[in-house]
Amino acid sequence: MMQFDERKYEEIKKNNKKAIVLLSGGLDSTTTLAYALDKGYDVVTLSFDYGQRHRKELENGRRIAKYYDVDRKVFKIDLTQIGGSALTDDNIQVPQRRLDEIVSIPSTFVPSRNMIFLSIASSYAYVNRIDNIFIGVNAIDYSGYPDCRPEFIASMQDSINKALLRDIKIHTPLIDLSKKEIVELGMRLKAPLYLTHSCYEGREKACGMCDSCQLRLKGFMEAGIPDPVKYEKYPDWYEEWYEEYLRKTEKRFNIKEREYE
Repeated sequence: MMQFDERKYEEIKKNNKKAIVLLSGGLDSTTTLAYALDKGYDVVTLSFDYGQRHRKELENGRRIAKYYDVDRKVFKIDLTQIGGSALTDDNIQVPQRRLDEIVSIPSTFVPSRNMIFLSIASSYAYVNRIDNIFIGVNAIDYSGYPDCRPEFIASMQDSINKALLRDIKIHTPLIDLSKKEIVELGMRLKAPLYLTHSCYEGREKACGMCDSCQLRLKGFMEAGIPDPVKYEKYPDWYEEWYEEYLRKTEKRFNIKEREYE
């Protein structure tokens, strides 16, 4: 468990510098949490149980909040009643695309998800007198979701302030970063990236083939750092890089078992 510097923590309390961090349990939201804490915010995390296929992320979110010793609220909303997404409808398959094919909105897009999350977060912020909301959206290495773009965030920021007549700031520290830069930021902030889960399939091991897995692996590869979580399978391009990395570092690795010997 991470321990705060006591003097720094007391200073945060004194200044009433509070923030909500939306925490899914993935790479981006965990790095965002580490960033907010590093900037001196007194944080409460919000997670959402919305009927998602990858419910494993909820357990990862719990473990990450425990690691940082921060409060965590879990909101239950049933987006399976709407469906229309591979993440909320078991009859729709999670697509497996090559990296160069990740250019259009995929079936994993959950319509208005970030709008719903930010609406709930802003309501919680209003009631609890919190003026800052952090969300780990990214518009560089992403699947093309329209609610991850700067235009959406700016619009949502304006709508929240008009709806509540309060100046609640939405922070998006990762929005202009590549996945490589997000990995590097997470490592620099000593975020527990080994506790994160990004896969859309939601099985015990990450599938390695969905958009989220491949973009994550690409980020770690470009940062020159092996991804610490376990995968069922690696894309060929990552496996080739990984084997070369292990040769250079003189480490032996059992590719089939995904563990060091």
